[in-house]
Amino acid sequence: MSKFYIFLILLFLTIIGIFAMENKDSIVVKVPFSSAYEMPKIGLILLSVTMGAFFVFLVFFIRDTSNFISRIQSQKRVKKEERIKEHYARALNAIIREKLTEAKESLQEVLKEEPEHIDALIRLGDLAMREEDYKSALKYYKKAYELDPKNIIPLLSLEDMMEKINDSELALKYLEQILSLEPDNLLAHYKMRNILEKMEKWQELINIQKKIIKLVPDSKKQEEEKKLIGYTYEYGRVSLEQGDIENAERIFTSLIKSNPAFIPSYLGMVEVHISKGEIEEAINLIDKVYNEQKSKILLLRLEDLLISIGDPKRLIQFYLRAINNSPDDMELKFLLGRLYYRLEMIDDAMEILESLDTTTCNNPKLNCIRGYLYLRRNQINKAIAEFKNLCPENQVSTINYRCKVCNSLFDEWAGRCSICESWNSFQIDINSCEYSK
Repeated sequence: MSKFYIFLILLFLTIIGIFAMENKDSIVVKVPFSSAYEMPKIGLILLSVTMGAFFVFLVFFIRDTSNFISRIQSQKRVKKEERIKEHYARALNAIIREKLTEAKESLQEVLKEEPEHIDALIRLGDLAMREEDYKSALKYYKKAYELDPKNIIPLLSLEDMMEKINDSELALKYLEQILSLEPDNLLAHYKMRNILEKMEKWQELINIQKKIIKLVPDSKKQEEEKKLIGYTYEYGRVSLEQGDIENAERIFTSLIKSNPAFIPSYLGMVEVHISKGEIEEAINLIDKVYNEQKSKILLLRLEDLLISIGDPKRLIQFYLRAINNSPDDMELKFLLGRLYYRLEMIDDAMEILESLDTTTCNNPKLNCIRGYLYLRRNQINKAIAEFKNLCPENQVSTINYRCKVCNSLFDEWAGRCSICESWNSFQIDINSCEYSK
């Protein structure tokens, strides 16, 4: 290849020599801002070629030098990235093996190589959270967020931290930032719902729940719609407790129209009528709804209401009419017998309770009530001492409620189960062999 280049150079010089023999004239060259010079034409040609060659050489020299520097920098960058990957992988393995000190050391090595490594910052924050070092965790999470404000991972980490330190208001603010970046982020909506539920902000919960229903797949819509009904009921209940009768009535009326099988809304409307002094309307509502829904929860509320206004006779007539319509309903007979017991109508209570078939109505309270009735009749042999040990007298007139979703037992009715958090799940349980605390 070098011989070829030498040949080209000799050929070039030969051509220049031939041109020089034929062009012996001189030419005046005027240099800008300087004197004029006389030189042979061939000299001008050689000068031009030399300058051109030097310029080309300079261009290629700069290009090659730049490429060389880029290769060096690229090699350094690749080696740096490899070191970062190695340190980060070592940190992850240490976390899996629960070697937290080793994990923190490796993550710090990552930050030495790359101070703006967001994943390493978040991991360090997570490790600090596990050690309840909230100050360090906050520092790492905030730095990660500042490096990339549009990255929701640091925001989620900050929100989790605020929940752990019980700063619900700040947690909500971080969730609002996430939703401003990703309006359809279902996880953020769920987290916001959980916080609002703990804070009992039912009106805000209703709005969030409506958004969740739009985002979840069809297979989960029914479950989420049940939650919406429950949140709406809670909003009505709180409105009633706070004295906003008009708003409570509007909410319960809407629930009754849209969900006629949701019993708590009827009980809420009963309380609305009572608050407005409309006792008769409350009684009529319970009567009407019981005939439609057959929920004995309504009967117990009617029982307390009529006894409180001193009209037990009407209550007895109501029970008798209900039993006449459903003669095989053991629960209705038990409830009437329990009512007779409360009213000290001993003979009537004994008559109806003895008519119950203990094979289908196996309730310890039934035996207890009978035992205490026998005691009041002075029939000591029948009033077995075990009844007192099994059922204290101050509990025999109480009713247990069982959640049909989680099967938990309660001694007071509530619109929502405190164990599984289901609404409209309470039903009376006269067959329970246990007493709720």
